[in-house]
Formats: sequence, C-alpha cells, structure tokens
Amino acid sequence: MSKHQKMVEMYRAAGEMEAQIIKGLLDSNGIPCLLKSNAAPSVHVFAVDGMGEVRIMVWESMAEKARMLINGESYV
Repeated sequence: MSKHQKMVEMYRAAGEMEAQIIKGLLDSNGIPCLLKSNAAPSVHVFAVDGMGEVRIMVWESMAEKARMLINGESYV
C-alpha cells in the first residue's frame, strides 16, 4: 500500500450483523476493510435515523473490486 492511499466508504450497513457479513465477503476475497460506527454495537440493535449504521471502509485502490463483490457482480 502506498503511504498516501486513503480509505473510502464503500457501504453503510444497517447494523453490526450486516457489517460483519460484508466484512467476511471482502476479507475472503483479499480486501481488507475497516468498520466504523458512532456507537457501541450493543447500544443500538436497530438503525434508527442512522444511529446503528456501520460504515465499511476499504483502501481506495480496492474500491472498485469491493463495490462489484458487494453488488454480486463477478470481478475479473
């Protein structure tokens, strides 16, 4: 990874469970990701006005591959 590469938001999951599923998909395809949330997972079981949302961040260079995987498209 380049020192100057940044992470970009790839997906907003409704909660921790959905975020973990997406993370597993990305990890199993060699795409490291970071989960970011404004609240502790145990505090907000449901997303109310975005409070339980979890943002999935990936390296900018891997964003297109990640987007295709999340959308169920094959990546060549």
